[in-house]
Amino acid sequence: MSRQPPAPLHSIPLDRRALLLGGALGLGLAAAPVAAQTARGFTHGVASGEPTARSVLLWTRFAAAAPARLRFEVSETADFARAVSGGSVTADPQRDWCAKAIAEGLKPARWYHYRFIAPDGSISAVGRTRTLPEGATDRFRMAVFSCSNLGFGYFNAYAHANEDDAFDLAVHLGDYFYEYDRETYPTEKQRVDGRIADPLSEAIHLADYRLRYASYRSDPDLVRLHQLYPMIAVFDDHEIANDAWRGGAENHTEAAEGTWTARRKAAMQARLEWLPISDDPWARYDVGDLATLFRLETRLSGRDKQFNLSDVVKGVAPEQAATALRSFHDDAYMDPQRTLMGPAQERWLDAGLKSSVKSGRRWQVLVQQVVMGTVLLPPTVSLKLEPEIEKLARSRMAGLLAASEAGLPFNMDSWDGYPAARNRLLNSAREAEANLVVLSGDSHNAWASDLGGAGVEFAGTSVTSPGVETYLPFVKPAELARALVQTSGSLHWCDTSRRGYMCVELTPAKATCEWRFTDTVKQRSSTLAGTHRLSADFGARRLSG
Repeated sequence: MSRQPPAPLHSIPLDRRALLLGGALGLGLAAAPVAAQTARGFTHGVASGEPTARSVLLWTRFAAAAPARLRFEVSETADFARAVSGGSVTADPQRDWCAKAIAEGLKPARWYHYRFIAPDGSISAVGRTRTLPEGATDRFRMAVFSCSNLGFGYFNAYAHANEDDAFDLAVHLGDYFYEYDRETYPTEKQRVDGRIADPLSEAIHLADYRLRYASYRSDPDLVRLHQLYPMIAVFDDHEIANDAWRGGAENHTEAAEGTWTARRKAAMQARLEWLPISDDPWARYDVGDLATLFRLETRLSGRDKQFNLSDVVKGVAPEQAATALRSFHDDAYMDPQRTLMGPAQERWLDAGLKSSVKSGRRWQVLVQQVVMGTVLLPPTVSLKLEPEIEKLARSRMAGLLAASEAGLPFNMDSWDGYPAARNRLLNSAREAEANLVVLSGDSHNAWASDLGGAGVEFAGTSVTSPGVETYLPFVKPAELARALVQTSGSLHWCDTSRRGYMCVELTPAKATCEWRFTDTVKQRSSTLAGTHRLSADFGARRLSG
C-alpha cells in the first residue's frame, strides 16, 4: 500500500496556549511548569500513540476545578465535517488531569485529525495521527529520537522532523527527560540560558516527575512533534534514575531518597499519565507485510545490576590488574544466567520473531533503549595524538584501556555488559531467519553495526545530551571514530561529536538509516549541519554503503 501524502503542515493549527506556556519561539521555559499546574483548560496540546491498523491512542490534558468529561472526535479532514470515530474520557486530578482514549473503527494507512471538547465548549488543539498499514506496503518512514536533555539546549531535532513532514511515525528510544536537579547535568556553566526545568530539585516523588513532564511537554518543538505524528515510546533510565536496573539505580540512595520501589512506582505512574502510551511493558506492532516492530523493555523488568569495572580491580596490585580483568571476562562477565530483558520477555520476543517471519513480513525491528553492537576503547597509539597528549590520555584512561585489552567493553550499561543475553537474542533471530533491524539510543552518539549475521543496528545520537567527545576532548572526533571502527570488529561506522536524530526508512528491498545532524543546540534552529546514510539489503543482514 502506498503512503498517502499527509495533510499539509499549515492545515494543522498550532496550539497557541501550549506555545505560550512553553515560552513562545523558545524564549525560555523557567515559568512554564508553574503555569501548567495553575492554568485551567487544555494546557499541553494533544498527542497520539500506540497505532494499529484500525485504532490509535489519543492524549490531552485538561485542568479544571473538578473532574471533567471530555468528548473526542476523529475525522479525515481538519474541519471535522464528518466524524469517523469518537467517544468520551475523563480528565481527573488523580491522573494529573491527563486523559487518554482509544479511537477505534479507523482504516489502515490513513491520516486522521482529532480534537477534544470540554464541557464548557472549549476545544483543544487539532492533532494529526496515522494508522499502520495492512497488506502490501512499499514504504514506511520513522523519525527516531533519544536523549533529550532540556538544559543542554533546544530540541532542534524535533523541529527539523516537524518541518520535514515526511514520516509515518515518531519513535522515542528513551531519556525523554532527565531526572537531575538544576545543578547536575547540565551544570550552571553548561546550561543554555533559559532552559530550566521544574522542579529545580531532583525528580524523586510523584509530584516531581509530574512537574518534570509538564516542563518538557511545554517545549514548543515537542508540543508540535506530538501534534503531528503518532509516537511509539520506550523509557530508559533517566525517566527514573541514572543507570537503573530492576533492584535500584546508580542515582538512587534509599537512606536519603526513600525506597526504590516507591520511586520506581512514582516515575512509571507519571509516565503513563503524561505520554500517549499503553500499560503494556512490551508490545508488537505489525506494519502491513513489510515489518514487525517490537517495543522492548530493558530497564526494570529483568535487568541484572550492571558490572562496575572498578570493583574488579579494587584492592588488586597494579601488576595483577590485567590478570584480574581477564579472569573476570572469562567468568562473571560471561555468566549465562545474566539477563537484560528477563526470561518472560525473551520468550515473548523469540515467539514473536518466528511468527513475524512465518507471516511473510520482511523486517523484524527492535525498538529498544541501549546500544547492542560491541564498542571497545581503542589504544591511544591509534588516536594519532601528540606525545604529551598521548601520555595524558594513557594516564586518564589507564583502567579502561586495560579492560579493552582484556576484551572488555567500556559501557557496561549497554548490551555489551550482558553478552550472554545478547547472544541469546541474536541466536533467536538467526534461528527464526529474521532480518533484524535494531534501533538503539542512550549513548548520545551515532553508531552503525553488523550483528553477527542476524541483522544490523542503527543507533542514534542524542537530541541535546553531550556524547563521548565531552569526555575525550583531546581527541579529534574523526580520529576517534576511525580508531573505534578499527578496534570494534562489528562496528561499521560512528560519529562521536554531533547531535540530531535518525530517519529510518523500510522498503521491501532495503532498510535505510539517514543520521541527521543539527547545526546547533545552543539556539533554536532547524538547520542541519550534515547527514550520513547507510542501508542493509533484504536478506543480506549486514550494512552496505
